[in-house]
Amino acid sequence: MAVASLDPPLPAPDLVAAIPRMRRYARVLTGDNARADDLVQEALARAWEKRRLWAAGTDLRAWLFTVMHNVFVNQRAQARHERHHVSLDAEGEGGDAWHVPVRDMQYTRVELIELMQHVGRLPVDQREVLVLAVVEELRYEEIAAVLNIPVGTVMSRLSRAREKLRAAFADGVVAPLKVVK
Repeated sequence: MAVASLDPPLPAPDLVAAIPRMRRYARVLTGDNARADDLVQEALARAWEKRRLWAAGTDLRAWLFTVMHNVFVNQRAQARHERHHVSLDAEGEGGDAWHVPVRDMQYTRVELIELMQHVGRLPVDQREVLVLAVVEELRYEEIAAVLNIPVGTVMSRLSRAREKLRAAFADGVVAPLKVVK
């Protein structure tokens, strides 16, 4: 006689489909491909352990982003706590993360590099909201749930992030950013 599991299964197709988006968001959070992959792996492991907390019928992707965000916040807090034990000769956090190799005469790629450098300079809270809204196309309410902040804070952070990027490109070197509502 088989023993019934108390934890509901996560829908495998939705789980697998969410992984590329999780990796993209993790790369933005960490600024490093290897650390991003580690973050996604840790988030998926944590999600599996806590699968009983996911409500069937709700957006699995948003729930996974919430889990990953919480793992990231916990890792940053732990790193801050351990920072005083790190050598002063250690490299800075994410210093090379926003450098993308460029071939000569690829202006579009140069513009993308400049944009990513500016996005990388945004405060983490603004960068998270920007990526979830623009890249992952989550609604304000979903972003608020993922980050566990009020919707008004989401709107404010997104507005400030967009304004900083507009100001960075005000000299006309890069095409102006499209306003998305």
